[in-house]
Amino acid sequence: MILRLLTAASLATIALPALAQTAPDPVMGQKQFGQCRVCHTAEANGADGVGPNLFGVYGSKAATRRAKFSYSPALKGAKLVWDDATLDRWLTDPAAVVKGTKMTFVGMPRKPVRQNIIAYLKGLK
Repeated sequence: MILRLLTAASLATIALPALAQTAPDPVMGQKQFGQCRVCHTAEANGADGVGPNLFGVYGSKAATRRAKFSYSPALKGAKLVWDDATLDRWLTDPAAVVKGTKMTFVGMPRKPVRQNIIAYLKGLK
């Protein structure tokens, strides 16, 4: 029996099955947003809670949408725009994105959950 040694180059040519990628699900995101509802609302013309109402937040500049909400000076000075990448980083660890934020949420470790919630927020227009 002859053993064949595989080099890094030959390993690179082996076709591996693609990992299953599912598209973010805004319906599931609405359900998963339940944990956010402790502090946030997400309805058109909804009231602010401990945190601001997040209806229409996607695509906006941070700390600008809700004129009567008391955003932290740190968030006001952050110059963030709530797009997919920024929301993903924020939902992972808000305090790492903006030092001095008033948001005390520790973050969501699971990327699929973050992506679903972002898809839900993106659809609130």
